[in-house]
Amino acid sequence: MPEDTKFPTEVVDLPSQGQVYPEDSPLSSGKIELKYMTAKEEDILTSQNLIQKGIVIEQLINSLIVDKTVKSQDLILGDKNAVMVAARVLAYGADYQAEATNPDSGEKELVTFDLTSCKFKELPDDVDYSSGEFSFQLPTSETNITFRLVTGKEENLIDKDIAAMKKMGTSAEVTTRFRHVITSVEGNNEPAQITSFVNNMLSKDSLELRREIARVSPDIEMTQEVEIGGDTVEVEIPLTVEFFWPTV
Repeated sequence: MPEDTKFPTEVVDLPSQGQVYPEDSPLSSGKIELKYMTAKEEDILTSQNLIQKGIVIEQLINSLIVDKTVKSQDLILGDKNAVMVAARVLAYGADYQAEATNPDSGEKELVTFDLTSCKFKELPDDVDYSSGEFSFQLPTSETNITFRLVTGKEENLIDKDIAAMKKMGTSAEVTTRFRHVITSVEGNNEPAQITSFVNNMLSKDSLELRREIARVSPDIEMTQEVEIGGDTVEVEIPLTVEFFWPTV
């Protein structure tokens, strides 16, 4: 018997419903099987080597996925976020305590979030996810482009490119991301053409493209209504070190 099957497992849903993956991918089912965390995974979480390399969550998810043909890097970001939340619930339960800030008063308070109340974003009805590519006309220049949703592997490449730019004293986060995300400009998929277009994209078109990418991106909603200082407010759930390492 494989080692991982000795432990209890749970099949969890993905926000994408599997629609963004090729038909031959196990992820196309819209579900993924995770094993419950053990002391082995806690060792991963406390590995200073993995923390310093910035891959601790990636290695944790890889350890928890039952189907070893699937890696954390194969998941789009929204699905990876949902897997991270599911893994935390399976390991330590739904209650997660963290300090949150009242956006109106600035008052801070320790609150308890219910992670099982985090809902998936509703996928828009007017979007076809089957090809893995999305068409969009930029509103100001009226340029027709196509773009894709990136996986964890591509996110890592983007991060490396951005880090390299910063070492050279250049901040190019927006254009670097667009270079990886945009797949064609007016039907031309040559990298040089895409780079040239991205570097000269109008700010309004840039904003609208970012909004469109966010609109079509499957994800889990990491906001929740809580009471802070007597007010009921909606806040982002902060992902602190205690998300995966609760205080004893």
